[in-house]
Amino acid sequence: MALTRRELVRQASALVAMGIGSSSLNALNIEDQIGESGTVAKLTSEFVARAESLKPKLNEISQPARDLVRPVPDPSAFLRWRMEHEGTIESLDSRRFKAGQSFIVDFGGHRTGYLSFSITPIGFNVDAPIRLRITFGEVPGDVAEPLHPYKGTLSEAWLPEEIITVDYLPQTVRMPRRYAFRYVKVEVIATSPSYAARFGDFQAHAVSSATASVPALSPEFSEKLRRIDEVSLATLRDCMQTVFEDGPRRDQRLWIGDLRLQALANYASFRNFELVRRCLYLLSAFPRPDGLLHADVFEKPKPTAAGDVIFDYAALFVAVLADYVKESGDKETGRELWTIGKHQLEICSRSLDEHGLLIAPKNVWIFIDWQPVLEHTASMHGVLLYSYRRALELAHELDDTRAVSAYETLISKMAAAARASFYDESQKVFVSGPKRQVSWASQAWLILAGVVDKEAGATALRQVMSDSTAVRPVTPYMYHHVVSALLACGQNQEAVELIENYWGAMVLDGADTFWEVFDPADSLLSPYRDVHINSFCHAWSCTPCYFLRTPGLLGR
Repeated sequence: MALTRRELVRQASALVAMGIGSSSLNALNIEDQIGESGTVAKLTSEFVARAESLKPKLNEISQPARDLVRPVPDPSAFLRWRMEHEGTIESLDSRRFKAGQSFIVDFGGHRTGYLSFSITPIGFNVDAPIRLRITFGEVPGDVAEPLHPYKGTLSEAWLPEEIITVDYLPQTVRMPRRYAFRYVKVEVIATSPSYAARFGDFQAHAVSSATASVPALSPEFSEKLRRIDEVSLATLRDCMQTVFEDGPRRDQRLWIGDLRLQALANYASFRNFELVRRCLYLLSAFPRPDGLLHADVFEKPKPTAAGDVIFDYAALFVAVLADYVKESGDKETGRELWTIGKHQLEICSRSLDEHGLLIAPKNVWIFIDWQPVLEHTASMHGVLLYSYRRALELAHELDDTRAVSAYETLISKMAAAARASFYDESQKVFVSGPKRQVSWASQAWLILAGVVDKEAGATALRQVMSDSTAVRPVTPYMYHHVVSALLACGQNQEAVELIENYWGAMVLDGADTFWEVFDPADSLLSPYRDVHINSFCHAWSCTPCYFLRTPGLLGR
């Protein structure tokens, strides 16, 4: 990601001002240090090197396919298809395939990894290659429905299919790309009249940096909650690669928002602190020229910023850091990255007016949720105020008395501004925007930001969750924050019920891992205009295992 000389000078100046430049950058003229061919990586190579030293070794487990299946249309199924058993995997040995024929193997659960299988020719001779189309399915629709014509807004190259040509038979094929799948559909495009193909030994070589076994929930949890926990852990496991990926099917990169939730789930389960630390260094290595962190980072072929900037994600970086220091006890890393975290808040707070009210900037992406009609103003104010409260906790932990004093004053001001601007006393809920929109997101974030006490927060949540006109979330990411808000208000039973009703609905609909988006009323919902590009194993969906390990959750 090459920058102009002027941009590089601004970048270096920001790094030095933040206290993270090298001693040579502090001592010498910045322009002399950069040079015409300088890149951001040269300015941040120390963080990248540290992150690379923390890169984990992936553990590989080979797992055989279990069954042959066939998809059957089912209007009563949320995903519109169900899988029926067609035969044992051993029965594949007796079948022969020529052009135009196909079959689907089922691995019995979600896998992130590589595929291998054998092909044996049966016939007179192999006078031509065999050409195959192989489609990888996280859910039945991936292998039951045609992927084309594709109508999505993301690159068609992410669609989970390959056409391969195998020249010499017999042969064991190991496909070089990593995939996310439960089902694999094999279509024979071409052989020759001289032979047919016999397939066998289908293996998924699953990879993950998760190593520790996680104790199952105690018997006091219902069977439904224990299954939700299992799917949650599988989701986190399959997203734990050499970074905490957002999804192993698509994007396959590190995002601040996903990392925050993955890290919380990880602290309650696999406890891989080094992977969190690696991700913190990678995200810190690529600030914009003004010091604001990019929302995501490409890991390969070499670490670099992906170019997206999300206002709420930048604000939440300090929360990720605070969680890490709290859980790991690693104050050294906390101190090293503290200035970067503070700087994110300083940049975001430039959008506050004289009363401490956020005036949402127009030139940056505010995410909050994929809900297209959501009015973001109240939620974003809540995110920033929440982040300042987490920064205050970290400032106390790191003995930054100057920050403690400044943050206490600003937090009080922002909280008062939020109560005055967003709280509707007559409805007992928070509203947002000129049309005074009522949404679950506004309630959750302003409650988490501590704008009202527990009683008022519980009332607001009850009101909005019983209001059919209130704007609901469409992602597990936002539902996580609703559950968090319920717990913050002491509404443990309601929090458990929401986990059962929302994540539990995905389990009932066949989820082996939790999905990127889920609206129980719309099975075809996609932020990208084509459900086939959706991720069905997504990092921000993994947090039930975190909630279900909250001490005293069930009140016992």
